[in-house]
Amino acid sequence: MEVVIVGGGLVGTLLAILLGRRGYRIRLFERRPDMRTHGYTGGRSINLALSDRGIRALERAGIADRILPLTIPMKGRMIHHQDSSLDFQPYGIEGQVIRSLSRARLNLALLEAADDLDTVQMEFEWRCVHVEPEVPAATFVHVRTGEQQRVAGDVLIGADGAYSAVREVLRTRDRYNYCQEYLDYGYKELSIPAGPDGSFLMEPNALHIWPRHNFMMIALPNTEGTFTCTLFLPYEGEVSFAQLYSRDRVHEFFAHYFPDAVPLMPTLLEDFEHNPTASLVTIRCFPWVVGRTALIGDAAHAIVPFYGQGMNAGFEDCRILDELLDRYHDDWDAALQEYQRLRKPAGDAVAQLALDNFVEMRDKVADPQFLLRKKIEVLLFEHFPELYTPLYTLVTFSPDVSYDQAYRQGQANERIIAEIMKLPNIEERWDDPALLPEYRHILERFHDHAS
Repeated sequence: MEVVIVGGGLVGTLLAILLGRRGYRIRLFERRPDMRTHGYTGGRSINLALSDRGIRALERAGIADRILPLTIPMKGRMIHHQDSSLDFQPYGIEGQVIRSLSRARLNLALLEAADDLDTVQMEFEWRCVHVEPEVPAATFVHVRTGEQQRVAGDVLIGADGAYSAVREVLRTRDRYNYCQEYLDYGYKELSIPAGPDGSFLMEPNALHIWPRHNFMMIALPNTEGTFTCTLFLPYEGEVSFAQLYSRDRVHEFFAHYFPDAVPLMPTLLEDFEHNPTASLVTIRCFPWVVGRTALIGDAAHAIVPFYGQGMNAGFEDCRILDELLDRYHDDWDAALQEYQRLRKPAGDAVAQLALDNFVEMRDKVADPQFLLRKKIEVLLFEHFPELYTPLYTLVTFSPDVSYDQAYRQGQANERIIAEIMKLPNIEERWDDPALLPEYRHILERFHDHAS
């Protein structure tokens, strides 16, 4: 049996490994050159945050041991206030971390793992120009020579990202639902180099955030001592990319809003000038499966990066599809239909979670009321784990909980915390042990209502 995969990025390559390990013949087509020989072009890539959902998929593929040494654990957010003071906010309980990871290094490791399998054939510099979903088949054109080939298989999977050529063909069909929404924000990649001795110039085990209400900058550590920074800023407006039209304006902007970062960024002006400003898009579509042609990863559910779940969600797609092939004894028709039934609600939920988290990261993390709510969440989780789990824990550290289940529980959590915040003098008394019975009563009331 032959599976044709369009797209050799992170999700397509992991899927090739999983299916190749099952013994299927895999033909993977990628429009870009082979990065193992041509290198990797950066400038548009936000560093990745690998969490438990992604790790479980890598474990299923048997390659987690290859990937985890390439990561740096991040225990929480380091908030950089405009006066240069710092606050650290742990992500979860002791031992819960997310892992910073270079997109290029991960893609390279996945390509090498796929190349180790005799069942996987990878072909680079082939651009998909047409799809015949019912066959299924795809037509490719070589980007340099113009040569054309039509490839048919038993299954065709579009893993070709947010601007998927496979999805574009499906989108032209009658009664195909499609929604594409851009934020009014763009992003630009910047960098903080390592110190003279290769040391980190900031705390390495944290995701650094400079929240400025309507915009923000983040920085994630790399194993060589550097940080990849990303500025998220409106395209237009009083404070926007449109206003940063000269080196002087860029320097004034960063000196005013990010004073502690500027001394650490010697190539700031060059990076800002040469790296492109990229857009942020959310894409929802349905169906994901037409015959034996299917979408996976960003091709099915492109999301903005603010929950660090884009890659993790795509990897989870791969794991669940592979598990469904086990459940249905390699009956692809049954597995694909169940894959779509399970993952479409999850994809919609993680898209909304990512949009919601943008507001939290750029604005709320520096708000005293928000910080109090987070402290109460931690206290509830510590004392009543059977009755309360924070949304972040559900999304990031609970791979057995689907994104849509996590989203619904997060909505319930908001109502619980709102109820607690109404208690008299809660700002001063939130950690008073005498309040624990009242907290339990509130939690049990909501739990009984939900049941």
